[in-house]
Amino acid sequence: MILTGQEIIKNTKDGKIKIDPFHEGCATTNSYDLKLGTNYIRYTSEILDPKTESQFISSPIPPEGLTLDKGDFILASSEEKVGSDHFVPLIHAKSGIARLGLFIHVTADLIDIGSYGNVTFQLYATLPVTIYPGMAIAQATFWVPKGEIKLYDGKYQGSDGPQPSRIHMDKT
Repeated sequence: MILTGQEIIKNTKDGKIKIDPFHEGCATTNSYDLKLGTNYIRYTSEILDPKTESQFISSPIPPEGLTLDKGDFILASSEEKVGSDHFVPLIHAKSGIARLGLFIHVTADLIDIGSYGNVTFQLYATLPVTIYPGMAIAQATFWVPKGEIKLYDGKYQGSDGPQPSRIHMDKT
């Protein structure tokens, strides 16, 4: 079951959903709009290897915008910190952004119950597109889980800004 916008507002006021900063006007019919933060990460390693820590640079997104070329991939983050101990947040692109050819969270859209922090967006440009800090770029939906809840306590807990992959930390 998905929460409506009014239920997102109610559960945020009740503390069951955490969104900071929270603006009621960002609640839509069944989601909450997320804004693009001010920084992004670009990997600098020639080959990304999941067994080693990847090298990257972090840069600000200029107020006048950052133009991504076709095929560019960067990591950016939400302006908001988001999470819940009661609902499962899912991240989706705003449809208008997707229609410009910018893929956001085509994979890895599930936020674990108990995770709280900035959402890292995986941005892949299929066409040249400009992004701006503070623009509505994604939306979070909140789903009711079924079964016993075990809260997330993993390597991305408390994310502040965009986070590079930490898959190299997994025990495989």
